[in-house]
Amino acid sequence: MKTIRRLLPLLLVALVVTACGYRNPNIYSGPPKTVYLAEWKNRTSEMNLDSDIYRALTRWFQYSGSISTSRSRAGADLVLAGEIISIELPSLSYGAGNIATEVKVRLRTRYILKEIASGKILLEVPDEYWTEEYRTSTNTSRNRDNEAAALEEIVENLAQKIYQRTVAEIPKL
Repeated sequence: MKTIRRLLPLLLVALVVTACGYRNPNIYSGPPKTVYLAEWKNRTSEMNLDSDIYRALTRWFQYSGSISTSRSRAGADLVLAGEIISIELPSLSYGAGNIATEVKVRLRTRYILKEIASGKILLEVPDEYWTEEYRTSTNTSRNRDNEAAALEEIVENLAQKIYQRTVAEIPKL
């Protein structure tokens, strides 16, 4: 009898959680959709940044079993296109000898998601800034690594946000 009394609260919690209808808003489970990921225009001197964004977007879209990505427009339901407008590295703080000790990577982008068949724009972001700070040192190799890590964090956050916005907009079709 004591065992039943101890297990009863756990059983009730399990029933409430499974019956509440909770669903993860970051996963689309509707009818299958294919998103054509157009090659982003890279207007910066940062090599392969467009490829990094493509790979990050592909990883995020793999979370949904009902959304697939394509490098081809043929057969796709949606098109996602974007542009990397600029990248800046303004210094944030200075140390002894007026040497920068902290830098902020600032990436400016724009992107659009639209349904191919109707031409309906589901999502349009004409100007968006992404920033990430990193520490500097006298070691240039470490500075390059820190800058690359900051840029990698920006790309991952950008891809996640685009994915989440896409998942939120597709059911509205």
